[in-house]
Amino acid sequence: MDKQPTEGPELEASFDELTRTLSVSIAHDPRFPRIDALWLRRRLEAAGYAELQIRPDPIRRLIAQYNAAESVEAVEIAQCVDASMQIGVSLDGLVARLSIVPPKGGRPASKTELLALIESRGIVEGLLLDEINRAIASGQADELAIARGREPEPGKDGWLEYLLPETRERVPSVRPCGRTDYRDLGEILVVHAGDALMRRHPPQPGVDGVNVYGRPIMARRGRDLRFAPGLRGTTTSPEDPELLVAACDGQPVRVRNGAMVEPIFTVDAVNLATGNIDFDGSVRIRNDVQAGMTVRATGDIEVGGVVEPATLEAGGSIVVKGGVLGGLGGKTAGKDYSTHALRCEGSFCATYAQQARISAGDSIFIDDVAMQCQLEARNHIRVGKRLRGQIVGGHCRASLSIHARTIGANSRIRTELEIGMDTGLEYAIQEKAEARDALENRLLEIGKMLTFADRHPDRVTPEMVGRAEQTANALSGEIEILRGEEEDLQHRLALTREARVNADREMFEGCIVRMGEQLFKLSQDRGPTTVRLATQGLGVFPLEDDSRFDEPQRPAAAGPNASRR
Repeated sequence: MDKQPTEGPELEASFDELTRTLSVSIAHDPRFPRIDALWLRRRLEAAGYAELQIRPDPIRRLIAQYNAAESVEAVEIAQCVDASMQIGVSLDGLVARLSIVPPKGGRPASKTELLALIESRGIVEGLLLDEINRAIASGQADELAIARGREPEPGKDGWLEYLLPETRERVPSVRPCGRTDYRDLGEILVVHAGDALMRRHPPQPGVDGVNVYGRPIMARRGRDLRFAPGLRGTTTSPEDPELLVAACDGQPVRVRNGAMVEPIFTVDAVNLATGNIDFDGSVRIRNDVQAGMTVRATGDIEVGGVVEPATLEAGGSIVVKGGVLGGLGGKTAGKDYSTHALRCEGSFCATYAQQARISAGDSIFIDDVAMQCQLEARNHIRVGKRLRGQIVGGHCRASLSIHARTIGANSRIRTELEIGMDTGLEYAIQEKAEARDALENRLLEIGKMLTFADRHPDRVTPEMVGRAEQTANALSGEIEILRGEEEDLQHRLALTREARVNADREMFEGCIVRMGEQLFKLSQDRGPTTVRLATQGLGVFPLEDDSRFDEPQRPAAAGPNASRR
């Protein structure tokens, strides 16, 4: 028994070597009617028991009993605790982490004990001895990595190489800011039987990894990408099965996992003599399309002359070397052509358009004038290349930008412009998020099974663990793909919020700009002008240099033939 003759009542402390607990007793002394926890802590420090782990509840009872003028018989108030160590392994088995809780008056962690614990957990691969020694020397650790496995290196996916030159495109390339790189619109590209179209490159093997238990982690094999079945107008080369060649003359079209050769129907003009055209392929019209006629094609439509009030529908793009005369202005020669329209899944290009209804799944490009037209494009509307570049009257709608040299006219004609609306994007983002959540839930369940197998290795066979790890790796890859696609859609949605109307030279009173619920009416003529979303709704600004928005288009933006099939 240790007696402590310092200021305060007499305290006797006794340490039991067998139970490794500290007991104290206090005789009540009227000279010291009250004690507190601070006094008790100092007495224990003076007695050499400061490192022990204190038991709060017995101490509170001890103090209350003494302060009630009662002596306190022996009470266990502290205990000796050795350092504790715990090792956790990540779900993928690639990292083992150590936590050390320092001792409370007991033995510190030793390297011998730690190595024995590592061995008992079956950890044999990638031990980090420097980290282990550092943890033992410091006596504590918090989720310190002490072993790392070797991650598998996934195999390279197979890929398809398009062999035709892509320097001549019918559709001008557009950056997200709306800047346009005009090139020669050219003619429909034609290939002949036997011409090489695409080469298939086989997948490359990966390198297997190993987890901290020494078990192999199978590398994801490179995905084999083969030519899609049913590629019309093509065949594999007899000398090289990895080479796709044209089986006939026609227009090559890139599609998902391959290319097709579409037949090209060529006609001098479309009129009552030829009748309407409905063709599975591309259509080339050397001259004009007469009023009231209809031309439908699953591929592209190219018109060398003028399109009078008529209907053109293309699964690809529409190129009109002349202009378009629509029927929105009323009757022509006593006939109502207002229902006629030009629609395409790709882009639309023409020299001019007047009183026409035009819609494009990508962008609309008009060189000279768009007068009293209804234009709708998923991405951009651009008016102006070499000629005037003027939008006069009508209604234009595009998700990302409307750009012209001059918008409106001196006569203050009502010209409506709508930007930034693409409701399908939010639905697509929601679908991607839901699909990703479903895969993450499956991955979570597999992770729980792997954790159980780690804690109870005798109850789960190594084969089951291996299959579960492979499934987890595959799910992780699919989740990353979905997350990337979701980010691309989010990026495009962000671009729609930066949508703008640009007039390089003039924008006249009478122009109305809409963006969702926001409405802006131009109250006076202006010079070079930008209209875009500001802090308090739509605002008008001097023409802005939009080069800061220049960046490569994200994959979410479709190319000219991406939505063909």
